[in-house]
Amino acid sequence: MSEAHSRAVRMTRDLVRCTSVTPAEGGALALIESWLRPYGFEVHRPVFTEPGTPDVENLYARIGRGSPVLMFAGHTDVVPVGDEGAWTRPPFGAEIFDGVLWGRGACDMKAGVAAALAAVLDHLDAGGAIPGSIVFVITGDEEGPAVNGTVKLLQWAAARGERFDGCILGEPTNPIAMGDMMKIGRRGSLSFDLDVIGKQGHVAYQHLAKNPIDGLMRLMAALKATPLDAGTEHFLATNLEFTSVDVGNPARNVIPAAARVQGNIRFNDLWTSTTLGAELRRRLEGVNDAPDYRLTLHPTNAEAFLTAPGPFVELVSGAVRDVTGRTPELSTTGGTSDARFIQAYCPVIEFGTVGQTMHQVDERVSLSDIDQLTAVYRRAIERFFKA
Repeated sequence: MSEAHSRAVRMTRDLVRCTSVTPAEGGALALIESWLRPYGFEVHRPVFTEPGTPDVENLYARIGRGSPVLMFAGHTDVVPVGDEGAWTRPPFGAEIFDGVLWGRGACDMKAGVAAALAAVLDHLDAGGAIPGSIVFVITGDEEGPAVNGTVKLLQWAAARGERFDGCILGEPTNPIAMGDMMKIGRRGSLSFDLDVIGKQGHVAYQHLAKNPIDGLMRLMAALKATPLDAGTEHFLATNLEFTSVDVGNPARNVIPAAARVQGNIRFNDLWTSTTLGAELRRRLEGVNDAPDYRLTLHPTNAEAFLTAPGPFVELVSGAVRDVTGRTPELSTTGGTSDARFIQAYCPVIEFGTVGQTMHQVDERVSLSDIDQLTAVYRRAIERFFKA
């Protein structure tokens, strides 16, 4: 690669070439450490464990000891490539063609990590002051169970007395062009199973059996009959979706013994997973002639949260506007992210590259987007330490 490319582009290339498929470190964190230590960063790479989940290596780096403290957060783990033969270019080749860098994780979110690193190092190279501290919180567990990553890394940092005043998380947030959107919150996620017990029998002797599907349909209708809410100022309406219905029955002339529906609810800040679970139970208990059923709520670490518009949101939004000329939409759409853990420690917003190819075959990122993102982060640093 030509040295004419920016530091951020070169860093993105080098990170994409690391095969850091969750939970493998793949050399990505070692690379980041090698970039930060020469600038005086204190770097730690703690490994966290939990029974039933893979061990995960993480990175925590800090320069400065005072306040205020600006955190850049992200992850270097990536999802599997799928059918490698379906890729136009090698998924870990980080090839550049016609102004685009190709590879798994280029969009989600190694470009975001690289842009943050480059912005800070460019700032230091230019003699920029840091009247406070800058911290990097980088995990290898965002695309996995999210048990041994950011959540434990922040607990580890807090136990050391670390405190933070604001965080920028570089997840891909822009739908079409840089400056379109930044995330100021995320919906929560609650998964559930609903099992109905019937009695197996011959379809011609239905009086000797009890079809669980009939009862399951009534229960499903009760859960969907009334909207859970109408949304809020910053959130869409809470949405319940059934994702699988199964009776495990290969025979057309047999009434099945049991039936199950699986579902997921993406909920706004009117609910918690606890209050939402109670509402599901209330609706089911109100069904007339209810069948024998069991509702199972799966544990979740994804609660809804909002970083309310205020000084930090305006600081980052202003940086985006300064660089791109666009005022980003303040959004809470999309899935979950590690911002759900960070919000317990400081205000957090998400702003990254255009996310059109994340998790897809031929994932890629525009070089101009990488450089614009770096400029946004650099401007955010300047604004933060002038505030």
